[in-house]
Amino acid sequence: MIYDELNREYKDSKTDDSSLNKSDIDKESIDSLNWAKQAYERLKEQQKKEKIEESDSSNCSLVDKEPEPTVESIQVESQSNLQNALSENKLNSSDQFIKEADPTLGDFDEIFTWSAEVLAAQGKTVEKVALEEIDWLSRLRQGLEKTRQSFVTELLEKFGDDPLTPEVLEDLEMLLLRADAGVNATDKALDALRRRLNEEVIDANEGLRFLKQQLCQILDQPIQATGSDLLTPQRDVLNIWLFVGVNGVGKTTTLGKIANLAVRSGYSALIAAADTFRAAAVEQVQIWGQRSQVQVIANQTVNADPAAVVFDAIGAARSKEIELLLVDTAGRLQTKNNLMDELQKVRRIIQKLAPKAVVESLLVLDASQGQNGLRQAMAFAESAGLTGVVITKLDGSSRGGVALAVAAEANLPIRFVGAGEGLRDLRPFNSFEFVEALLAKR
Repeated sequence: MIYDELNREYKDSKTDDSSLNKSDIDKESIDSLNWAKQAYERLKEQQKKEKIEESDSSNCSLVDKEPEPTVESIQVESQSNLQNALSENKLNSSDQFIKEADPTLGDFDEIFTWSAEVLAAQGKTVEKVALEEIDWLSRLRQGLEKTRQSFVTELLEKFGDDPLTPEVLEDLEMLLLRADAGVNATDKALDALRRRLNEEVIDANEGLRFLKQQLCQILDQPIQATGSDLLTPQRDVLNIWLFVGVNGVGKTTTLGKIANLAVRSGYSALIAAADTFRAAAVEQVQIWGQRSQVQVIANQTVNADPAAVVFDAIGAARSKEIELLLVDTAGRLQTKNNLMDELQKVRRIIQKLAPKAVVESLLVLDASQGQNGLRQAMAFAESAGLTGVVITKLDGSSRGGVALAVAAEANLPIRFVGAGEGLRDLRPFNSFEFVEALLAKR
């Protein structure tokens, strides 16, 4: 079976148990350790079977021949030129041309059992557990380590073993604000806790469970308003995703990772290198095109017209019946009106050439920027017609709570999160998994 990482399901699945309402799952009835053992054994057998099939396939190959490329590559520099760009330090180390191995099953350890417990709590059956999901949850938990160290350790100390008190909630308020959760999100969560506390005695475990529930609701509210839990390309129509944001937030890297994710999930994709103002931006995109075997449309001319690149890319996408066109736009500050005008020009080109296309405008935010990132979201929301947010670099920040601020104050759905520099360190956002990783006890 092929696992679709964007839709988070096996392609031949008849039902999607991940769509079950998490509030309807009786976590207490799940024997998580036994469930984890069963999942581990099934994945172990599956991996063993795949290795046997790969061995049989290689033994049956009598003639060696050059493999055909997945997609035609145009306007991409030679490997030697790409390596020269790297050696001249034009690109960030995180963008270097490094092939990342597929996830493999490790030991049956605490990380595996925690990941399995999170999946089981969402209603996943043992048969539907994918190694990619286990791998991602371990990456997400590791990526949130800095936030957890500065937030959860103190949080658990404040909760202790005794029933909650108003003083504990005051301390919790300070912790949430310190994690850059924002005033609105903090007030919503704590007001709900205070109402419960006025009605009944709440012990530490119930208080933590209730807090997690409130945080999930805050994160889910703008997502539910869109009518779609996951952002995935629609079939049989051109989907155009614009990536916007200031320089340095990981915009191009994010686009490259999503291109790779789309290809692994069975979608046809194309990249438009429309960031024509930043030095080495085009080379950066081209490297990602090679890594993901995705065609890149670019113009090597200095300060080329971004709208012209998008014009060419839409023509290529339509002629090849591409499902997903990813557009890398110039890093722009909200105060640079001329660059904002360029973005508006790009959108007019899209409206003219592909009026029926499904267009998403995704703002890429660096988690380490905290409240500055939130202000960027507020400023971009109207002028850029934002439909979602991608939060990157969670692993390098103790401000993972900014996700709550984006949802509560900017009212924007978080669509993807990046928790590391690796190719697989970015996945579709899931509020339950995010909160569980953020507040993991162990």
